[in-house]
Amino acid sequence: MEGPTYIPRSGFARWMDRRLPVIRFAQEHVIWYPTPRNLNIWYVFGGILAMILTVQILTGIVLAMHYTPDSTLAFDSVEHIMRDVNAGWLLRYLHSNGASMFFIAVYLHIFRGLYYGSYKAPRELIWIIGVLIYIVMMATAFLGYTLPWGQMSFWGATVITNFFSALDFIIPHLGTSIVTWLWGGFGVDNATLHRFFSLHYLLPFVLAALVALHIWALHVPGNNNPLGIDVKSPQDTVPFHPYYTVKDAFFLCCFLILYAYLVFFAPDVLGDPINYVPANPIQTPEDIVPEWYFLPFYAILRSIPNKLAGVIAMFSSILILLLLPWLDTSRVRSGRFRPAFKWFFLLFVIDALALGFVGAHPPEGWYIVVGRIATFWYFFHFIILLPLLGWFERPLPLPASISEPVLGGGRAAAGAAAQSMERH
Repeated sequence: MEGPTYIPRSGFARWMDRRLPVIRFAQEHVIWYPTPRNLNIWYVFGGILAMILTVQILTGIVLAMHYTPDSTLAFDSVEHIMRDVNAGWLLRYLHSNGASMFFIAVYLHIFRGLYYGSYKAPRELIWIIGVLIYIVMMATAFLGYTLPWGQMSFWGATVITNFFSALDFIIPHLGTSIVTWLWGGFGVDNATLHRFFSLHYLLPFVLAALVALHIWALHVPGNNNPLGIDVKSPQDTVPFHPYYTVKDAFFLCCFLILYAYLVFFAPDVLGDPINYVPANPIQTPEDIVPEWYFLPFYAILRSIPNKLAGVIAMFSSILILLLLPWLDTSRVRSGRFRPAFKWFFLLFVIDALALGFVGAHPPEGWYIVVGRIATFWYFFHFIILLPLLGWFERPLPLPASISEPVLGGGRAAAGAAAQSMERH
């Protein structure tokens, strides 16, 4: 289970190790870190997300040098970045499409965790911190979308912030007071833009701190794996480097190809063209639609006629993920060994896609019916289905160890015997 011990070889390395053991930390927690030997392609998105977060922070810092957070100048300053700043168009497209790539990777990361039971003991805190990262991501993306100060930016900020006014139905004037405080006045205007820009600049660093906590929490119990069983011997693990650094680097390059395609050939395909029209407070767009990564939750909001109930349902659909370690009562982690869960998980993925599809269309006709059915199934999956499956489902037998299905029984035994002889 333990990796090799770091031994400083030079005088400077020994001096540094006694004062700031960064080399020891890198060796023991990155290079030699024992990782389950059966991690598949779905486990590469953690590293991809770290890379995209770095790109978002770096491009955001440079863009902030040229952006003017003023309601009369913001739209023109974005055009100035696109047309006059050296490689400004590249920085802006890297940043705006980086947000979409961030959410693509994080959704795949979340669904992998849902399927392989990465939220189960002893990894509950890893999952909770991950959900908090997702919530901060959503807040950061929303604030960033308002900064170009186009039509969809302005009206999106107006609609989203108005959600809090629903709290007036619980405590009179509470929601209105919160909305006024968010706006910095009685409407979305210059003060609102200043506040949103300040928060959008701050939250990525909060996000980086949460990511550090997420990785720290991960290194206490260690990685989950597709089998969902614990590491039992050194035979079950391999060092993180070079086995997973090479694998992650390969799939990172594949991911970057898609990223580059969006940036250079289809930079606006995931955006709304109306956002290239300057914000106009007296002209409401025909249909106000959020970015694609918010569409499932937007569909949940619109599927309920009552404003307060819709807002509660929308926020509950995110916060319910925090309770998932206790809602799923099955003692088996991985969906590989849960025959019924596999099919219900597939239905849940289809349900999430259906919510996104409905959210992109006006709330009329059969879209309303589909949205309400999909909303019902979303909550049914978490609140009713998962607890009941844990009681009634009969999981398949689990392997004795991670190495058994990876290496095969005979090879695993021979390898273990060889390692035993080497140690003695």
